Amino acid sequence: MTSPGHRRVPVPEGLDGERLDSALARMFGLSRAKAAELIADGSVLVGGRPAGKSDRVPAGEWLDVTLPPPATAQPPPEPVPGLVVVYEDADIVVVDKPPGVAAHPTPGWTGPTVLQGLLAAGHTIATSGAAERQGIVHRLDASTSGLMVVAKSERAYSALKRAFRERGVDKIYHALVQGHPDPLRGTVDAPIGRHPSGDGRFAVVAGGRPSVTHYDTIEAFRAASLTEIILETGRTHQIRVHMAAIRHPCVGDRLYGADPVLAARLGLDRQWLHAVRLAFVHPADGRRLEFVSAYPADLSHALDVLRSES
Repeated sequence: MTSPGHRRVPVPEGLDGERLDSALARMFGLSRAKAAELIADGSVLVGGRPAGKSDRVPAGEWLDVTLPPPATAQPPPEPVPGLVVVYEDADIVVVDKPPGVAAHPTPGWTGPTVLQGLLAAGHTIATSGAAERQGIVHRLDASTSGLMVVAKSERAYSALKRAFRERGVDKIYHALVQGHPDPLRGTVDAPIGRHPSGDGRFAVVAGGRPSVTHYDTIEAFRAASLTEIILETGRTHQIRVHMAAIRHPCVGDRLYGADPVLAARLGLDRQWLHAVRLAFVHPADGRRLEFVSAYPADLSHALDVLRSES
């Protein structure tokens, strides 16, 4: 007895000589990645035998395919409070992200996401990229606030991914760090990889990915310094890891060793880190766009407390 998802069909004439993954995708309306996944799982037989995704299939050859059950209907996306659209056109949407919002869904994250908020508000998003992060060309940590650009068109997705990869996007952050960096202006050039503990942290590790962070002190207080940070690379947790590595973690960043007493005194329950400026060339018409974001209330309050004490 065959399973409910089993199909036995011949390769049509129009797909004669196609790669198996491509033919499967065309025949069943699947993505190439999903077709390759089914082949790798042993859910596809060609002439009764397993085959590789790049094998060419002749017209008339019988395919035995076991399709997965249809996905259950997903609930409609919900609006994300505090997510502000600062610019939008046919190709891109620039948002000012509040803390507590991830860029896109990830395993273990049950909170709101930028993608969810945009879809709920009726914005169209590029379909390029993995399904759970379509349109996302760069990310901010869930607890980091500030500016993000999301691709709406396929050409914007390709152009912006290339611009980020080739360091053609200016990403400027402000970070309140503990103590006073010495020198007041400098560069941290140290490879970043997963922390050996495997607890989700990242760290400066031999063999990590090359990572470069430039910092400059804007204002010094008794216990902390407000810094401007320019990233050359865009590694996960890069600013947090690099500033902790030089013993000046972002204030409030408990994950990377910040002082909880100082954070409590300043009313912070997250790291003081904000994507304050974002500039890039428009992917369609070549205009240079620049956006600036004001500090959220919790970060402004922390600075007010420090200034009153200094």
